[in-house]
Amino acid sequence: MQDAVPASQISHAPLVGVIGMPIAHSRSPRLHAHWLARYGLPGHYMPLPVMPEHLAEVLRILPRAGFVGANVTIPHKEAVLTLADTVTDRAALIGAANTLIFRPDGKIHADNTDGYGFIANLRQHAPDWQPDRGPAALIGAGGAARAVVASLLDSGVRELRIANRTRLRAEQIKAEFGARLVVYDWAQVGHMLEGATTVVNATSLGMEGKQPLRVPLDALLPGALVTDLVYTPLMTPFLAEAQARGCQVVDGLGMLLHQAAPGFERWFGQRPEVDDEARRIALG
Repeated sequence: MQDAVPASQISHAPLVGVIGMPIAHSRSPRLHAHWLARYGLPGHYMPLPVMPEHLAEVLRILPRAGFVGANVTIPHKEAVLTLADTVTDRAALIGAANTLIFRPDGKIHADNTDGYGFIANLRQHAPDWQPDRGPAALIGAGGAARAVVASLLDSGVRELRIANRTRLRAEQIKAEFGARLVVYDWAQVGHMLEGATTVVNATSLGMEGKQPLRVPLDALLPGALVTDLVYTPLMTPFLAEAQARGCQVVDGLGMLLHQAAPGFERWFGQRPEVDDEARRIALG
């Protein structure tokens, strides 16, 4: 990702927002407001509800309105790639961007920090985790799963098993990411967990208001690292059962916090600390 926008090129407090639809539920504004206050930095971070048909126009206007960047969430993470002037290799590989920098000349630079946030969360809460110790198993093949796949492979996972309710989506990811991926039928998810030392739920199943994740966990290895991208609730039924089976569990909130840190540093010039206070603020 490119360097922070020099303060000398900003004539007022820098503006940043999170673009999505809907966006009122986003925890990012309170997190960034906390970091701005903590470090005594000028700036504002705000929710920006944008319909898909208005995205291109909004992205042209924001740099002229004093914005130095933006986060991007559903449903715009794929569309911004076609609207950006430059795209990082990892954003192109994942097929989505979540972090934008508006350069002084108005050009838009797009990056994806979701994979970074995923790995940083594991490293923080499971410092002894060894990605190459055994196979990893990934449940789900949506947009978030692509970032997880890229980051796990980059971290040294030698075999990555993946299952999705629609098998074709998992097959598409394998076609793009290569031979280290092994696709399982959804009905075989329980078998996919056999011998896996890292297990990830990248679906929204188990989230408050969603259907539960009904996956047999009998084959889970005691001592395996199990994580869920869902963080409402923090301790999902999936994590609770894994913990009861002797697994080390990591909730999904830290991924949200860590993926936000690189953008904050580029926009406001300070690397923020992801600590218990940041978690408390994000949970509201």
